[in-house]
Parts: sequence; C-alpha cells; structure tokens
Amino acid sequence: MAREELSDRRWEQLRPLLPPQKPRTGRPNNDHRTVLSGMLWILRTGAPWRDLPPRFGAWATVASRFYRWRKAGIWPRILERLHQQGERAGRLDWSLHFVDGTVVRAHQHPRMKRWAAAGAVSVPKCMCGPSGAANRWCWC
Repeated sequence: MAREELSDRRWEQLRPLLPPQKPRTGRPNNDHRTVLSGMLWILRTGAPWRDLPPRFGAWATVASRFYRWRKAGIWPRILERLHQQGERAGRLDWSLHFVDGTVVRAHQHPRMKRWAAAGAVSVPKCMCGPSGAANRWCWC
C-alpha cells in the first residue's frame, strides 16, 4: 500500500459513512476508496486538482465528487460520526483546547496612528482600492 492510500483499518472506519457506491440511476461511480484517497492527496499536498496523479482516477471525477459531497453535507456528517466514535472509544481528550490566534482588526491600531503621525509610515485612509465609495464592500 502506498503512503497516499487509505489503510484498510481507516477505510473500514470511513466506508459506512459514505453515500452508497452505486447510485440509484446512471452509471456506477468510480471506487469510493480510490477517489477518497485522491481527495486526501490533494488536501495534504495543496496541489491543484489538475495535478492529481492518474492512479487516483480522473482529476475532474475526484473534484466533482468532493464538491458534490460538500454540497450534500457529507463532510460534516463524517466528522460528526468520527467524533462520536472517538468519544465512545475514549480516544478524545476534552481537556485540550485549541484557540485560533488569527486577529482581524476592525479599527486602525493605535501604534499605526502614532507612526503615521510621525511620518514614518504612510497609512492609506481606505484599503478598498481606488474605487473607494463606488465599491459596495467598502466601509471607509
């Protein structure tokens, strides 16, 4: 088994959470395991869909199934089920918490105002571009 492929243990954990392999109508889907391995390869590498290695099938097939499953709510359902399984097995430690350190400032930082007043930094009034007020997303 290649490193990129799902192990048998992981596949058996995920298989029941996926939609049926054979759709009610139309031609049968490509193998879910191969397609899911392709999706995981894309997510792990960050490569564009078109760079998907051929062993995972046609890139367009893998991408369309990924987006179709996203639209159908398959991914949150899988995450919830895996969460429940981990909880039942006692493998989740709820004492650990992760906090996102992302900061999005709604107002100009006071230090920037001081620097701008000193002439060290030129701070534009509007970050929305030259269209300014004509831009419907501009709140400046």
